[in-house]
Amino acid sequence: MSAATILIVDDEPVNLAILANLLRAEYRVRAANSGPHALRAALGQPRPDLILLDVMMPGMDGYAVLARLRENPATCDIPVLFVTALSDAQDVGRGLQLGACDYLTKPIDPIVLLARVRTQLQAKQARDWMRDQNAMLEAEVAKRMRENDLTQRVSIRALAHLAETRDPETGSHILRTQGYVNQLALGLRRHPRFSAALTDRFIQLLSLSAPLHDIGKVGIPDHILLKRGSLTPDERAIMETHSKLGSDAIEQAECDIEMPLEFLSVAKQIAHWHHEKWDGSGYPDRLAGDAIPVAARLMALADVFDALISVRVYKAAMSYAAARDVIAAERGKHFDPDVTDAFLADFANFAAIADRYSDAETMRISWGG
Repeated sequence: MSAATILIVDDEPVNLAILANLLRAEYRVRAANSGPHALRAALGQPRPDLILLDVMMPGMDGYAVLARLRENPATCDIPVLFVTALSDAQDVGRGLQLGACDYLTKPIDPIVLLARVRTQLQAKQARDWMRDQNAMLEAEVAKRMRENDLTQRVSIRALAHLAETRDPETGSHILRTQGYVNQLALGLRRHPRFSAALTDRFIQLLSLSAPLHDIGKVGIPDHILLKRGSLTPDERAIMETHSKLGSDAIEQAECDIEMPLEFLSVAKQIAHWHHEKWDGSGYPDRLAGDAIPVAARLMALADVFDALISVRVYKAAMSYAAARDVIAAERGKHFDPDVTDAFLADFANFAAIADRYSDAETMRISWGG
C-alpha cells in the first residue's frame, strides 16, 4: 500500500523544513509556501490525503485557503489540520467552523504532530472506504432496479401477448396503443386540466400499464371474440365483461403481493374503464366526464383509433384520415374534448406511430380519405 500524501503549507521555509523532516519517514510530503501555491498543489496528482495549513500567512491566510478548498468539489473532502501560533480559542473555533478537522499549536510537538496526523489519515481512510462501499451498493441497487424493471416490462408484454393470442388479427396493437397513450400524455402534460395528474412518473406508469388494457379478453369465449359479423345483444353483454375481468385479474394480482405496485393501480384503471365514454354512455359503470380516470380517457381514444385503422374479423381497416375524422366527430361524446384536441393537433405523430408498428400482414394504409 503506497504511503499517504501530505501537503504542508507555511510561508516560513524553516517551518516547512521542520514539518517535512518529521513526516518524511512515513509519508510522501509536498510543500507550498503561500495560499495560491497551496490551492494549485491541492489539485495536483497525487491528490493530498491531508493538508497541514498555517494560519498566519501574508496575502492569503489559512482561513481564506480553507474556504477556497471547501468551495471546490475536487478538494472539499481533503481533511485540513490547522497549524497555528494563535492560542485564542476564538481563532481556533473560527478554523473549525470553516471546516478544519483539527489544529496544532506552534511550536510543534513531534509526538503530538504524528499522532494527530495518523488519526486524521485513519479517519479519512475510513471515510473513503465507506464512500466506496456506498458507491458499490448504489451501483448494485441501480443494476437490480434495471433488472427488475426489465423483468416487469417483459412480464407485462408476455401477459398482453397472451391476451392477443386469442385474437390473432390484433398484431402489434399493444405497441401502437402504448405509443399513442404516451404521445397523448406528453401532449397534455402542461394542460391546466391535466398538469397535476400527468407527472413524469405517472406518464412512465401509464406507458408501462397500457399493454394490459385488454387482458380481460382471455375470459371471452372464442365464438364471441372471433365472431365474423355483428354481435347479438347477449353476445355484446358478454364481450363487455372483458373490462371487469381484466381489472379483477389485476386486483387479484395486487392481493397476492406483499406491497402495492403503482403500475398495477394504473393498469387496473385502464383495464376497467377504457370503454367508458365522456357522455356517460360507455361501460361497465357508465361514468361520465372527469369521473373517468385520466389514464382510461387517454386509453379510450388510443384504443378506438387503432381499432379503426386495423383489420378485424368483422371489418376492414379505415385510412388514417377517415379514422381521424371519426375521432373528431366523437369529441365531447365518446372522448374528452381536450384529449381529442391533443390527438388532432399532433395527428402526424400518431400516424407515424401507426406506421412504425404496422402489422406485417396488413397493407400499408395511405393518408388519403
